[in-house]
Amino acid sequence: MEKKGNLLTVREDVRVLDATIRDGGLVNNFQFTDEFVRKLYETNIAAGVDYMEFGYKADRDIFDESKFGKWKFAKDEDIWAIIGEKDPRMKLSVMADVGRCNFRRDIRPRSESPVDMIRIATYINTMPGAIEMIEYAKEMGYEATCNIMAVSKLQEGDMRQGLEMLAHSNVDAVYIVDSYGSLYPEQIARLTAFYQEILSPAEKSLGIHTHNNQQMAFANTIESLSLGCSYLDATYCGMGRGAGNCAMELLIGFLKNPKYNLNPVLKFIEKYMLELKKNGVVWGYDIPYMLTGQLNHHPSAAIDCIAAGKTAYLEFYQDLLEGEL
Repeated sequence: MEKKGNLLTVREDVRVLDATIRDGGLVNNFQFTDEFVRKLYETNIAAGVDYMEFGYKADRDIFDESKFGKWKFAKDEDIWAIIGEKDPRMKLSVMADVGRCNFRRDIRPRSESPVDMIRIATYINTMPGAIEMIEYAKEMGYEATCNIMAVSKLQEGDMRQGLEMLAHSNVDAVYIVDSYGSLYPEQIARLTAFYQEILSPAEKSLGIHTHNNQQMAFANTIESLSLGCSYLDATYCGMGRGAGNCAMELLIGFLKNPKYNLNPVLKFIEKYMLELKKNGVVWGYDIPYMLTGQLNHHPSAAIDCIAAGKTAYLEFYQDLLEGEL
């Protein structure tokens, strides 16, 4: 497949999205201080980041608010309290999971909200519900994207059917999501071409969201970018569930558009991300994540293994293989 540009190319269609609060929130139950979130907001603006994701729109009837920080629920009033007046240089997003969001109650018209974009997360079997949420978000005036999760487990026919449904919807962009961190650049290239084959004629943009189980998150992100992907997810220091995500500092340092500025990113990491790690918040590449990634497994077993402080890697690997039988 033909590359779109080269290492010195400035792509005006590229949009960088910071998912630190949302994906990173899965590490610490969304227990970020207001100072942390406010400084991250200011840093993203200074760094030229295009979108900042403020968390999930989780259903309060399903999830106990007392057990999570407020960014699990990303209420409009909490976002306003952080940002004050809306800065036009950066847009805001939230994520809504199909079946875990009371979207008709909790997503108000865009004219009443600080949020610009609703990101709908779905598995292939809940695509009809995702389409319903996409159309509702568009009716309310938002940009709408769709993250199809766990694509490394999907059969091509099911994936094609889901993408064709999205091509006929009002969605703005569709994300390739390497949920298990199991994919390599060659596979990402094929998926990018496959998504574009179906979505490009419908003038839908393409996004990429990667996990770092095999330390491929950044490589997979720029591989998809090189083939025409526009929406790029990243988090500061790769903070995210399990092995984490594509690191914002790597991505901002790579992109050649002079609108992106690495200096504020590094300053924020020095003061705030290192403090999180110092206080015991744990994420990032580790052997158990590598093993679940290589075997295309959900990282839950690896998360439990690391939380328990287990280092019997061979035994863990054999247990995973036993589950394959």
